[in-house]
Amino acid sequence: MRNRVEKKRIVSSKERGETLSQTLEIGRINTLEIYKRSEFGLFLRAADGGEVLLPNAYVTPEMEVGGKVEVFLYHDSEDRPVATTQRPRAMLDEYGLFTVVDYRPYGAFVDWGLPKDLFVPLSQQKEYFRIGEKKLLRVCRDEQTGRLYATQKLGKYFVREMKGLKPGQEVELTILAKTPLGYKAIVEGKYEGMLFGNDTFEKLEPGDRRRGYIVKVRPDKKLDLSLRPPGRDAKLTEATKRILERLDEAVGELPYGYKSSPEEIREVFGLSRKLFKQALTELVREESIDAEATRISRR
Repeated sequence: MRNRVEKKRIVSSKERGETLSQTLEIGRINTLEIYKRSEFGLFLRAADGGEVLLPNAYVTPEMEVGGKVEVFLYHDSEDRPVATTQRPRAMLDEYGLFTVVDYRPYGAFVDWGLPKDLFVPLSQQKEYFRIGEKKLLRVCRDEQTGRLYATQKLGKYFVREMKGLKPGQEVELTILAKTPLGYKAIVEGKYEGMLFGNDTFEKLEPGDRRRGYIVKVRPDKKLDLSLRPPGRDAKLTEATKRILERLDEAVGELPYGYKSSPEEIREVFGLSRKLFKQALTELVREESIDAEATRISRR
């Protein structure tokens, strides 16, 4: 595949006083002790004595024997466990939007931000993968080999036990797919939910992340969701919708903001200056727009 190495300043866990990982865990961030140097890099070890190599490409001058460092563990191109200070777009049991970079009869490979691309076995694909397409996938680990892979078959990973979830609760959403009703979403990385189109005033794409709210816990073990806080004033909801509509008409950017005059705001948006500023603040909080003194733009 490709070799992409990005060096950057890494703050060691020694500087933060973090606890050493008990064992080496593939697919997750590990805090390991710098054990010894070699011509190939630094050997790191966990509390139980398990060792792994941090190649020279990721070694920085601050890393000293006896210190600690946070690293991500995966398998290199020769299927050996290896450490990196880089971070993938998603780790074990997380979801991410990945670009397909290669396709073989036995499966596809996607770019997840590390030198070795992530494998998607043919058995884990729901549809044909084409190079250049983006796919929302879950990172998994083979229990027999320990190797990481990605799957497009997400349904079996959704949790159906809804105990503790309640209407009005704020949650993290990952957009899964657009449907005729609105948008399917993954809630808190483990539940399945729906954002209905008539309550969503922005264009969303698979992989987008938002903060949202539970509207209803349904008998079929799914969640009805909203991007709006429950009980929000109807005038504020209409104002945010109008601002987003004007932005879409202007292809994402307008020369108006917190310091715009009341006359400009009323002429362009049909809103009072007070309501306009409240709506801007709400949209910024929802991460729908960026707002400055005299400019607003879509995120």
